[in-house]
Amino acid sequence: MYDFYIRSRKDLEDAVKTLGFLPYFKNGISGFSIEEHIAPELWFGSEEGAWEWKGPVIRSLGCGYGKLFGKKAAFVMPEWYCHLANYRRDGYDFDARYDDGLAKHSDKVLFELLDSNAPIISKRLKKLGDYRKGGVKGFDTAVTRLQEQCYVLISDFTYMTDKNGRQYGWGVAEYSTPEKFFGDSFTENVYSCEPHESFEILAQHLGGLFPGLDEKALKAFLK
Repeated sequence: MYDFYIRSRKDLEDAVKTLGFLPYFKNGISGFSIEEHIAPELWFGSEEGAWEWKGPVIRSLGCGYGKLFGKKAAFVMPEWYCHLANYRRDGYDFDARYDDGLAKHSDKVLFELLDSNAPIISKRLKKLGDYRKGGVKGFDTAVTRLQEQCYVLISDFTYMTDKNGRQYGWGVAEYSTPEKFFGDSFTENVYSCEPHESFEILAQHLGGLFPGLDEKALKAFLK
């Protein structure tokens, strides 16, 4: 496997570019995460690190980001995101998925609201859709499912500022669709082969990174 150790944002960007996609957290493939390869002080440490670099890495690489593997976050380079989306969508755009009874009505409502306003930060999206205590429920579940199905991604992170213009708190996710974020490079290629062919391409890539990877672990990771 490609050996890497993250001591800077550039190290992280180099790893994402080289590997093609990189999860944040430990998962079913040993050694395939930022968590396992980052300097401790940059992982929930006192220094600026992985959590502050999410938005800059997305902007620098133009990569996809979202809860993609086991409901946990990962960076994915555009060419690999295309194959992941083709496989996960199983050849369906969202409207066709809904028309065939394969998507929940609540997902359709959220997807259409997001799509018509993208890019949009989560706070504004929740306000527009009345996702609040006493209002519409299920935002986190639906937006996670849409990310895993590759109909929605996180296109950036923004920070709130105080009256003096100083940033504070955690970065707030900005959502978009792959079609709007990647543009023609995505729309012209996402359905260019059969979903099972995209799976084989992804599996071959992972097999090259992790020789001897158990087939069960591979399928569980990509499902």
